[in-house]
Amino acid sequence: MHRGHRGDTPPPRTGSSETEVLRGFLDYLRNSVAAKVEDAPEPQVRTASVPSGTNLLGLLGHLTSVERATFLGERVGDWQATFHAVPTDSVADVVTRYREAVARANDVLDTCADLGAPVPRPRPGGPAPSVRWALTHMIEETGRHAGHADILRELIDGATGR
Repeated sequence: MHRGHRGDTPPPRTGSSETEVLRGFLDYLRNSVAAKVEDAPEPQVRTASVPSGTNLLGLLGHLTSVERATFLGERVGDWQATFHAVPTDSVADVVTRYREAVARANDVLDTCADLGAPVPRPRPGGPAPSVRWALTHMIEETGRHAGHADILRELIDGATGR
């Protein structure tokens, strides 16, 4: 087993506004979880290491769907299915889709001056959440799954750190 150690990256030093702090921490977590996946070895990156079936590629695919649903208004019919990696997807494919979803979400966020305003995206069947809620939710969701990714990556090849 490879015992890789990646140095820990400290939390970001952001500006002092609420928006800068929230977005800074979200981007920090986004980069951390993507880094856990992007250089993970095949086939372990898609192999479940825990009884729930969770794997690194599936986690990043799920987070891609959450970004798209939260900030872009995309509908998800089966959340559980978002955790399953498509067998033909490479690590690069999944990481690229995640980074593209993050970039599109950031484009939306760049237009949001008021954290109390609704996220400017279509959402049939109800009002959009506030930008503040959406950012906080994505920090919680990404942080939770970044922790899962830390454990899964360590089980794969011993790699630790952010």
